[in-house]
Amino acid sequence: MTMRAASISRRGFLAGAPLALAACSGGVSVRAPQEAIDRVVHRTSGPRSLTLITVKNVSSGNGAHTALLIDASQRVLFDPAGSFGHPSIPERDDVLFGFTPYLEGVYESYHARETYYVISQKVEVPAATAEQALQLALANGPVARMNCTRETSALIGRLPGFESISTTWFPNNLADDFARLPGVQQRELREDDPDLSVEARRQAAATPAR
Repeated sequence: MTMRAASISRRGFLAGAPLALAACSGGVSVRAPQEAIDRVVHRTSGPRSLTLITVKNVSSGNGAHTALLIDASQRVLFDPAGSFGHPSIPERDDVLFGFTPYLEGVYESYHARETYYVISQKVEVPAATAEQALQLALANGPVARMNCTRETSALIGRLPGFESISTTWFPNNLADDFARLPGVQQRELREDDPDLSVEARRQAAATPAR
């Protein structure tokens, strides 16, 4: 599958559902039932890790949103004040469950477009550290609008080995701090989709590839 075809299929997955926007919204409590979460739990067999996801403006380079992918006893996305969602992805107060590598790609591709790009920074951690991050995310509660980076940086800074991470409101500051951690692997995603309105993007997502 080509990168372009993969991008289109990811958008098709979310056609007609709430779209991911490169900005913080949030503040509303969402409580998926436990049985819905149990159905989608995703576990990996490799090393445990944390992946910081930062959405940046192409023109200015300013950060627009922050999220944290936690690979612990289960793989979840802590997406504080995020607008990403789909009926098949259970959520509890900004924690999205069953976050497979495919959904990670969906999330990144939906944020990346002609006006925004995505930086992902992954670092391997001890299992106990990953599990602590998971429990902190689950206990955090719904995050108010525009607080995505503050809540994410505060969570990371409480973990052993991450004492150098300062609490900040600014996505770029957090990304810069994270980049200085030992062993960080960084990648970047850029796509050229038009920065359409939400409704126009829904229609585009529902249009088959030609």
